[in-house]
Amino acid sequence: MDKVVLAFSGGLDTSVCIKLLEEKYNMEVITACVDVGQPREEIKRPAQVSKELGNYKHYTIDAREEFAEDYIFRAIKANASYEGYPLSTALARPLIATKIVEVAEEEGASAIAHGCTGKGNDQFRFEAIIRSMCDCDVIAPIRDLNLTRSEEIEYAKSCGIPLPPKKQYSIDENLWGRAIEGDILEDPIMEPPEDAFSWTKAPDETPNDPEIIQIGFRDGIPQEINGEEIEPVELIKKANFIAGEHGIGRVDIIEDRIIGMKSREVYETPAALLLIEAHKALEQLTLTRNELKFADMISGIYSELVYNGLWHEPLREDLDKAIDHMQRRVTGRVNVKLHKGNMRIIGRESPYSLYSEKIVSFEDKSFDQREMKGMVKNYGLQARLYQKLWWE
Repeated sequence: MDKVVLAFSGGLDTSVCIKLLEEKYNMEVITACVDVGQPREEIKRPAQVSKELGNYKHYTIDAREEFAEDYIFRAIKANASYEGYPLSTALARPLIATKIVEVAEEEGASAIAHGCTGKGNDQFRFEAIIRSMCDCDVIAPIRDLNLTRSEEIEYAKSCGIPLPPKKQYSIDENLWGRAIEGDILEDPIMEPPEDAFSWTKAPDETPNDPEIIQIGFRDGIPQEINGEEIEPVELIKKANFIAGEHGIGRVDIIEDRIIGMKSREVYETPAALLLIEAHKALEQLTLTRNELKFADMISGIYSELVYNGLWHEPLREDLDKAIDHMQRRVTGRVNVKLHKGNMRIIGRESPYSLYSEKIVSFEDKSFDQREMKGMVKNYGLQARLYQKLWWE
């Protein structure tokens, strides 16, 4: 019997997939869960469910450090945002897929399976990476059998699969963000209820006094909070907590999925918004005007590649090279004031600063203003000639 490794969360979709893979595909199932910063209960549950459903061989893989250093920090350096929100779910998928492939290789599996539907983005993100890394067949039982949620529930009952506790929302959470979908949120006119949020406080529950936080960067990577050097995972957790306490991090958008479908998405990304905003402020101090324009172009392309599941695209690697070269000077400290759901950059400093207080001062004479006369005289020359065509 051929082996299949199932990316397993222990929820309804993947629990149903276990039995479908046995009954419909006649395969020996191995389950695997990759820890990229989910809540502890979501890491424990897959192992427990896998055991309860048939004592399947199960892998739990801790990839939090790798996620922080090789994915999140790259996203910060690229200011990675898609249609207005920092990428979180999309950023974790290539790492999860990579770890699943490693399990498949270790087990000598002929196939890899996932529980994605045919409507979402994750089918692209998982399968693009899997097919680029191995020759395993890819099986998506929910999509391939065109199952609805009610059909899944009926199948689960017929097979004796215990249904997970019903949740009001569909939530995907990792170290870098929470994606919240479903229920009342599917109506784009409805305000998200407070019970949808977990990482961020409502503005009326936040502290009355503002807090100033200092973020220290080295080569574009956050290293310190308030002067204390912190390991990557803990730094992100701390930034999530501090920003969330002040109500920062809520994003509510209409998002364009890969297949063209519009969906209403609600996110909580407090650390991401805080650290990317601080990073941008430091770039403004240390990069030239042309570099900043180019960095903005790179950010848009980079973000689309990640969102579209093309982490393995060589262009992404090319962009990382360019980004890393520019980030050599993005070192320094940024002060951010947090208060009642708002954050504001209030200071920045760097040993590579291109800002000169002396030159910009109104009292400086070393910059001879008279030398600007010729430059200003011919500034906008072509536009002036164009306008004269209409005067005559």
